[in-house]
Formats: sequence, structure tokens, C-alpha cells
Amino acid sequence: MLPDRTASLAHFAFMPLPDFTMIAFTNAIEVLRMANYLSGQPLYRWSIISPEGGPVASSNGLSIDTGPAECVGRPDIVFVCGGIDVQRATTPAHLAALRRFARMGVALGSLCTGTYALAKSGLLAGYACAIHWENMSALKEEFPSTRFLKELFVIDRDRVTCTGGVAPLDMMLHLITARVGTARVTQIAEQFVVEHVRDTSAQQRMPLVARLGSANKSLFEVISLMENNIEEPLSREELARLANMSQRQLQRLFHEHLGMTPTHYYLTLRLRRARELLLQTDMSIMQITMACGFQSACHFSKSYRDAFGSAPTGERRKRVAPLSGLDSPAAAGVVVPAPVVHV
Repeated sequence: MLPDRTASLAHFAFMPLPDFTMIAFTNAIEVLRMANYLSGQPLYRWSIISPEGGPVASSNGLSIDTGPAECVGRPDIVFVCGGIDVQRATTPAHLAALRRFARMGVALGSLCTGTYALAKSGLLAGYACAIHWENMSALKEEFPSTRFLKELFVIDRDRVTCTGGVAPLDMMLHLITARVGTARVTQIAEQFVVEHVRDTSAQQRMPLVARLGSANKSLFEVISLMENNIEEPLSREELARLANMSQRQLQRLFHEHLGMTPTHYYLTLRLRRARELLLQTDMSIMQITMACGFQSACHFSKSYRDAFGSAPTGERRKRVAPLSGLDSPAAAGVVVPAPVVHV
């Protein structure tokens, strides 16, 4: 989606499917509400719709009222919100409503398993998209013309798809940046006690058991040893001994299931931990170097650059400085009204 179109987004519509996931739905809307609250202006409005209108129950048993989709007019973007048993929850009426919005030129998006509804309606053919890792393998088979990526959210032209949980918060913060600015996005994140806003390059952390199955307990045992010994890494010999296998068996296990050596996988774990510490804490680079088991800052910096394309110092600079108290609405004497909601 071009920056100009992103900046013009003002009217968001959300179409929850039966048994939709409440956490993904509310994380998306709360970003809009907080943007209105902190700016002191009704920058955004949102509509909750369904094919016929009426209450729609979420997976936690709570229901939300919706208006008929045909009465919402032409919103700037429509998000279909999925949850459990999405194949059953997606009806021909949902598909027809999405296709109608597509013919109108409305941008379309999805939260959690809502990507399934977009794909089922034929509106993701030739697009890249995101969906919760639990559904990815099955949907790759069912919709071969759609590229399913591991990212938390994917923006491909006029399609904006997102995984579940709290990832919609990151996606919405990204979407509103062009209009409200980086400083305001940082302020919104602070209100939600979010220390680091993830961008389009962030990927889902898929559990190994989801990717490999639960059959090989020996592999998970070794990986658990690695994860519990980041600061003082174990040698390959120590890993093999603690897992009751030979070093040759250890090498073969990682090569067959992960396509890399145990040493490479261990280094990847340590660098991932280092990146989290760089982006989410105020620890010095030397402290992070030692906490992640590197013997020197030079070795750490080179390994980090090889893995992520930038030095640790460059990664640290990506963190946006928080707003000062003088930038808050209260300090400026702004009277902050309640957000305007159109349902």
C-alpha cells in the first residue's frame, strides 16, 4: 500500500466472523481509539459490520453488535476478523460482502484467521499474506496461488493481513504512522506499555513442535539445553553428553530436521536473544555481549551484522526516543474529547 493511501485511511470497518478472537479485534480498535484520544481530534472512526447485522459472538463467549455491511457505505479499509473453526464460520454471505467491497475498490485486510475468508473469496490470488502459524500449512495446500509468509503482518498493495494475538496492535501502529507521525505512535505504544513496536520484517515465533512435530524428543531436549545456557554456551561435546548421544548423532539430528549444524542453530538463538535485549532494554552493548555468551564485542558485532544486516549500534538507534512531557496534550492545554465511533 502506497504511503499516500495509508495516510488517507480514516474509516475502518471490521467484520467479525462467528467465534472471532477478541484479543486480535480489540488490539486493532484500541490503537484507533488511543490515536483519537491523544491527538484530541476524531482522526479515525470505525464500524463493526456483518452481512445481515446483529450480534456476533466471539470465541470467549462475549458478543458484539454489528450493523449490516451494505449500510456502511464505502469505508477506506475492511478487516475480516477470524478465530476458531474459521471454515465453518465463513459463510457465502461473508464472501459476497467481501467481494462487493473489492469491486468498490476498498482495501481489504484480515486479523488472525480472517485471512482464510479473503482467500476463500478469491481476493488473495497472487498476493502475499500472513496468517496464524497454526493454519499456515493447511492453507498453503488449499490456496496455492497465494503466498503465505511467516511475518506478523503483511502489506501487499491493497491487502493488509495480520496474525493473531497482539500482532494487530503492531500492524495498526504501522498503518497510522503515515498520518499521525512516529512521535505519536511512540506515545500510543507507551500508553499500552509496549516497549518495542514490531515492523513488517518481524516474524512469528513458531514453536518447533508446530514445525517439526513432537516425535523427536531428543532434538527438543538439546534445544532446551541451548535455550537455558545462553550466557555460558555449552560445547558440542557437552550437549551430546547431556543428551545421551554421540556428537555424530547430534550433527545428523540437526542436519536432518533443521538443515544446519548445532553450532549454527545455537548461534542463531544467542543472536535472537541479543536482538531482543537491544530493542527492549537499556542494557549496554557490552552487557548484551556477555549476556549472550560472546567473548568480545568485536565477535558479537560481526556475528550480529552477518545475521541481521546491521551492527548492534545501528539496531539500537532504531528505538525512538520517547516524547517529553511538553509534547503531551495536557501540557499543551488541549481538551481531549471521547473518540467518535460510528457503528
